[in-house]
Amino acid sequence: MLDKTKKQKLIAKFKTHETDTGSPQVQIAILTEEIKELTKHLKSHKKDFSSRRGLIKKVTERRRLMRYIKREDEKAYKEIIESLKLRPINE
Repeated sequence: MLDKTKKQKLIAKFKTHETDTGSPQVQIAILTEEIKELTKHLKSHKKDFSSRRGLIKKVTERRRLMRYIKREDEKAYKEIIESLKLRPINE
């Protein structure tokens, strides 16, 4: 789970307007950080299957949001791919 300050930094970096906290860009950035933390956790706790299930849910949610943003705003999609160093989705 992300701590509050890290989450606030991500929101500040990826927000699309002043009061934005839930746009797809912000959600993708938060999910990416959570995925990184869970991946690191699972490297040392290989048999933690409930965390593995949570990781898979987060990856699926991020993929769904990436598909949505690619369909709705190609420019924002390319920006988020570059800034988070993610692979483009195949569709």
